[in-house]
Amino acid sequence: MYPTLAASTSVSNKIATSQIALPKAANDLVYAQSGYGGSASNASQITLASDGVFSDGASLELATVTGSVSSGFVAALTVAV
Repeated sequence: MYPTLAASTSVSNKIATSQIALPKAANDLVYAQSGYGGSASNASQITLASDGVFSDGASLELATVTGSVSSGFVAALTVAV
């Protein structure tokens, strides 16, 4: 996270770091494409509830995803600072 868009050009300006969780449905669409066999296999063995990062509750880190494999995806997440 950066204080301004202009500051986002240098990692030295970061003020916080986090991760964004993506809905399983979006992950499944991507991992169904060729070239993601290993990732799909790994993803099938874990859920947000069992993941070491998100197991404390992913509700505040779960993005809303729109789009498609063919047109691309957009992930949106409102973050309190």
